[in-house]
Amino acid sequence: MRLTVVGCGYLGAVHAAAMSHLGHDVLGIETDPLRVEALRQGRAPFYEPGLPELIQEGVASGRLRFTCEPTAEDVAGADVHFIAVGTPQSHGSGKADLSQVRAAVDMLASFLDGQRLPLVVGKSTVPVGTSAELAGALAGRARLVWNPEFLREGFAVEDTLHPDRIVYGLPDSPQEAQAAQSVLDEVYAQILDEDVPRILTDYATAELVKTSANAFLAMKISFINAMAGMCEAAGGDVTVLARALGLDARIGGRFLRAGVGFGGGCLPKDIRALATRASELGVEPLTRLLDQVDSINQGQRDRVVDMAVECCGGSVEDASVTVLGATFKPNSDDLRDSPSLEIAERLSQLAAHVTVYDPQAAEQVRRRNPDLAVAEDPWKALEGADLVILGTEWQELIGLDPHRAAQLVARPVIIDARNALDPTAWRAAGWSYRGMGR
Repeated sequence: MRLTVVGCGYLGAVHAAAMSHLGHDVLGIETDPLRVEALRQGRAPFYEPGLPELIQEGVASGRLRFTCEPTAEDVAGADVHFIAVGTPQSHGSGKADLSQVRAAVDMLASFLDGQRLPLVVGKSTVPVGTSAELAGALAGRARLVWNPEFLREGFAVEDTLHPDRIVYGLPDSPQEAQAAQSVLDEVYAQILDEDVPRILTDYATAELVKTSANAFLAMKISFINAMAGMCEAAGGDVTVLARALGLDARIGGRFLRAGVGFGGGCLPKDIRALATRASELGVEPLTRLLDQVDSINQGQRDRVVDMAVECCGGSVEDASVTVLGATFKPNSDDLRDSPSLEIAERLSQLAAHVTVYDPQAAEQVRRRNPDLAVAEDPWKALEGADLVILGTEWQELIGLDPHRAAQLVARPVIIDARNALDPTAWRAAGWSYRGMGR
């Protein structure tokens, strides 16, 4: 089939490459000319395991192309148009900024003459009620389905080609819904052949599936972090507590590791957007719940900064602090709302001499904050440190030899902000170890 993907950022680039891999003819439409040039050359514009190979395969086959200037033929000749643009948090409020989504719909509508009814498929994360508005804007020109994505950074290719579920938010008219479903089933035929659960629902429910999934995961993380505070106050160990809770099949162990909290480009802004929308609709209990989840999460960053000050005797001024990991999670180069990087920046503002090491985001850290020293090697980063903070649980960092590390630092003191290290091994190597809720 002939497809377009509007927006070739994290979501769109992965989706375009994956659809090409399934055999479709895909045109990626993107406003950033530098990103388009990189994609045309078969280069991924960000770090994501498996994506470069998928892009190179698609470009080499001729099934995957990219442009900044789509033509009427490009758009009018396609069977399906995917909208995969960003919905960042609005400045000064918790609302989602829908300007890119609306611009994408306007662009498509300007090229569609109503002679045929292609399918427009929304994948961006939007507040409930958005799809109905956009369907009205496309009336007479295209059918709309809302098909939310459930990608995990670091596993995005796998999650696109082998998802755990596919959700279709369909039009109210049974006839329109059947026609739209039939087309999208054809797009995803190979995926559906793997017996992936397909959920057919209305626009509002499809929108809420995505936002509520992120909110629930965020709530689970904030819950265990709140319990970490309880463990610290009572003398318990949150890692043992989490393991015991996770063995209950009703709860499960995933997202129950206490630490510095969540970040990235999805969970923080999505729970704020959902809280804002809930407030607009008068659902105040949900608003209060999500506000508390957000507050607990932000408080974990404060806690690590406070711990750093404590470990340095009441002040970090002139202390040499090494922060291991800058991205918001491992296997990504994404610095958006990174807890680790925020902690590094805040300690620098408190007059500490901060050195950061990250396996993938070194150059981005340099561009974002020139006050931070950036090491190219974890061992170099450790030299002369008065305090070490593990901020991102990259496997390379979890696997550091604590004995060798102790030989390099000025003071063997470490804050494990991810509870990812073995306290016994680090203490045996002479380190003063501080975890979260341990």
